[in-house]
Amino acid sequence: MNEVRHITVKDDDDGQRLDRWLKKAVPELPYGLAQKLIRKGQIRADGKRLKPDSKLKAGQEIRIPPVESKPFGAKPKLTDKDKAFIKSLVIYEDADVIALNKPAGLATQGGSKTKVHIDGLLGALADKNGVKPRLVHRLDKDTSGVLLLARSAKVAQTLGDAFKKRDIKKIYWAIVSPAPEQLDGTIKAPLTKAGGSNKERMVVDEKDGKMAITDFMVLENALNSAAFVAFWPRTGRTHQIRVHSELIGCPIVGDKKYARLPEQEEWHEARRKVEADFKNLNMADRLHLHARRVILPHPSGRKKPLDITAPLPPELKKSWKALGFSPNLKADPFEDVKP
Repeated sequence: MNEVRHITVKDDDDGQRLDRWLKKAVPELPYGLAQKLIRKGQIRADGKRLKPDSKLKAGQEIRIPPVESKPFGAKPKLTDKDKAFIKSLVIYEDADVIALNKPAGLATQGGSKTKVHIDGLLGALADKNGVKPRLVHRLDKDTSGVLLLARSAKVAQTLGDAFKKRDIKKIYWAIVSPAPEQLDGTIKAPLTKAGGSNKERMVVDEKDGKMAITDFMVLENALNSAAFVAFWPRTGRTHQIRVHSELIGCPIVGDKKYARLPEQEEWHEARRKVEADFKNLNMADRLHLHARRVILPHPSGRKKPLDITAPLPPELKKSWKALGFSPNLKADPFEDVKP
């Protein structure tokens, strides 16, 4: 990048934030350096200064100054195996939306230690014009289930607005242990990052946390040892369901980050016995949380809403059956609950 470059914003990038557009349009430009250039006014649109969250318009000409940076080289091409894999995850597709059934263990987006992720595979789902679908939201790496993609920037913005307005009903299935004392209820507890060495962990913070609200309903019980629970997160905070489950004393089975136990030794002994029972039942060695269903207005404006269900993956289906739970329930447990 030894020369000034001028890049025209494409129609599909209309409305995109500058910082996100740069990541895609100029992938060799490090994020930190991009932020510095924006602050100094060296990245401009039609000669005007911009901010990281400036919304770009189709046809604008973006000036990228010459910078000295270590080139990352060409992005690795997707193999036939990569293409077949991401296509195998598709459970719904139309002209505006794609839905995947994301497996556990696969990150939604990349990071310094994450090389394989959904975002990096989306080129295999590009349309006939070569436009890749866009992520609309995220799922934890350890969580499986419905993940929505938008076919265009316009659809992505429409769906993003629906998430902000809480027009989208997301229903998660989980196995928790022990079973909740109440059969249904609402958990309200503000969350924030723990900070320090536990910066990836979320904690309840009544003073500085952002409000998080989760409805829950027990669908089936295995005595008091475990329960099959449906969750409806009304807000979209990081790790919300996992933290709220722990808060009511019923952590999600297989949650190594949030299944912190009470101090009472009696409770510890009971928990150890339950965990030994789970191993004897040959249950899955993973977080037992699955984004089961998403119901939302279709971005095209058509009357019939989108209603997408992700089947339980084989390893979770085995756990459900091991405890005598029904892995194929169809009904919406929150159908009579007010939005």
